Amino acid sequence: MSHDTATEHWDLVVVGAGPAGSATALGALAEDPDLRVLLLDRSDFPRDKSCGDGIAPHVLDALAPVGAADVVDGWSPLRDLELAHGDVSVAGPMRREVHVVPRRVLDARLVERAVAVGAVLRTHRATSLTRTGTGTPVVSGEMSADVVVGADGAHSFVRTALLGKRREPRAIAIRGYAPITPETAGRQVIRYGTRRQPSYAWAFDRGDGLANVGYGELLPDERSGGAPSRRLLLDQLEELVPGAARTGGDWRGHHLPLSSWRWDQPDGPVLLVGDAAGLVNPLTGEGIYYAVATGIAAGRTAARAVRAGRPADAGAEHRRVVRSLLGTHLRHTWAAGRLARSPRIVDAGIRAAGRDRHAFDALVELGLGGGRIDARLAGGLVRSLARPDRPDRPTPDLPPDLPTTPTPRGG
Repeated sequence: MSHDTATEHWDLVVVGAGPAGSATALGALAEDPDLRVLLLDRSDFPRDKSCGDGIAPHVLDALAPVGAADVVDGWSPLRDLELAHGDVSVAGPMRREVHVVPRRVLDARLVERAVAVGAVLRTHRATSLTRTGTGTPVVSGEMSADVVVGADGAHSFVRTALLGKRREPRAIAIRGYAPITPETAGRQVIRYGTRRQPSYAWAFDRGDGLANVGYGELLPDERSGGAPSRRLLLDQLEELVPGAARTGGDWRGHHLPLSSWRWDQPDGPVLLVGDAAGLVNPLTGEGIYYAVATGIAAGRTAARAVRAGRPADAGAEHRRVVRSLLGTHLRHTWAAGRLARSPRIVDAGIRAAGRDRHAFDALVELGLGGGRIDARLAGGLVRSLARPDRPDRPTPDLPPDLPTTPTPRGG
């Protein structure tokens, strides 16, 4: 296929206009406001997406330099977090506040910011990714670009076109919205279950009388049987957060491609970001920070490659930037995700968080976007495993409002 057979040519075509795609456009246009950027999405905005809706502070840190940190305006921040597994629990304030913003709102706001700085948004279901004789990528046989970014989610066809079909660990989750209860008001609640670990239910207060509620678990491999049913997922949610499934609605299910030990990005002019890149925290299912951070990075890298007339260099540079940004964190979350498959280690982690404020903060960071398993957290886990029944004693830097003894979950 030659350049001329494509209907139109752009500097950058982004497939998918969710947080990863919109962030890509924002990063590209922050780097070069004259860049010709086309955003493609099969849906019109606003539209819903199945998600926990939690917006970590890291997301706003990443969006601030591209002028979009106001996407959470009007939504109440949260500081309190409860972590529980059976009768072992810890609750207290996180070091930094988080927001819970429905994806119908968040994604539409991000798209608006991208269009406001010059991106062109088009409703289009992309169907193919091919190359011209000179290696220029072409989307749907209609739109060629110096650089293409795949931001098309968990079932990314761009990823498949680039890397082929790969077997990767996946989780399945169901999400809905339920009225706030006294037990869930003003906090993020995460309660681990008894099925394939990590499996947990959540309830995140949106601040408007509703909570984002849901349940997810690791999917078995093909040899171990099929995926759990919708009914089973809802039953698990109801067991762990009583009343959530019974009073909730607007249910949506989704698959999550979980991050692995190492992140791959091939050379060339096609980049992968967010869920399409398999960047989802295997400990918590968090993906919005990775989507935004890698999207902005890809946009900046694409803009520089186009400006230099070297789009084929974009893949190697994107790989370098993302590994520098997330490489150590991804290795630690992979290790934590493997460890969390053991209920004993889940309990040990919660007990360690109750004994030591640093361990609490480290676990929060590990589940969001920048944390790692440092020596103090590892030591706390080892001590909790060795002496699980020792009465918990808070360290001097633990605030008095962080309960440090195992407490039964209300029900």
